[in-house]
Amino acid sequence: MKISLVTAVYNRRDTIEESIDSVRMQSYQNIEHVIIDGASTDGTLELLLKLSDKHTKLVSEKDDGIYDALNKGIAHASGDVIGLIHSDDIFAHNRVLAKVAEAFADPQIDAVYGDLQYVSNVDITRIIRHWKAGEFIPSKLRNGWMPPHPTLFLRREVFEKYGCYDTAYRIAADYEAILRWFGKSEFKAHYLPEVMVKMRVGGESNKSLRKIIVKSREDYRAIRSNNIGGIRTLIWKNLSKVKQFLLPIQGVSDD
Repeated sequence: MKISLVTAVYNRRDTIEESIDSVRMQSYQNIEHVIIDGASTDGTLELLLKLSDKHTKLVSEKDDGIYDALNKGIAHASGDVIGLIHSDDIFAHNRVLAKVAEAFADPQIDAVYGDLQYVSNVDITRIIRHWKAGEFIPSKLRNGWMPPHPTLFLRREVFEKYGCYDTAYRIAADYEAILRWFGKSEFKAHYLPEVMVKMRVGGESNKSLRKIIVKSREDYRAIRSNNIGGIRTLIWKNLSKVKQFLLPIQGVSDD
């Protein structure tokens, strides 16, 4: 089974090498790393050219935002399974992809996901939030549930049958896509109950009050357009984040 990892990057020279290193350290080796650079101007592209190897597909050109870049990456990907590794993120340990591949050995599984830790932008050993996703049950979608997007791996057929990211959403296209995919009655997802990815804080959607408002509006539009629920779903989605700051930090297993 070939796993394609898609990275969308723009001006992340300070963090992209660490992300690439976390891919290179994976024990599972049947992978390709598709990197879509949005015509960076800070030396990112030069670094990417230096770091590229036989597993790398590198494209550098202007894009229309992160979801447009991710769609480009998916189009370039040739793997049986496609996942993401953002330019600020790292895999939690070196057997993440091996465990993903083991889960996809079941041909009935459409998606694999796990837990996520938000870490300090300057010190990745400092954990800010712990997102324990839990098992997928379709009814959870109406309570605002979603898997952590950076941990999500999907079979290629999911994109072919149900589509990629809707770029009409500028901030919440990942949430809309998850509702569209996970909302299908035949969709089957497998939960890995461990931290798969460490994500630096400071995402686009939470940078300002204006963006938080825009994201909430887009979340609500996604909920309504996918017939998942209404304002109650949006409220529970936002309230569910509170416990991520309160959960005791779980150990990361390399077993």
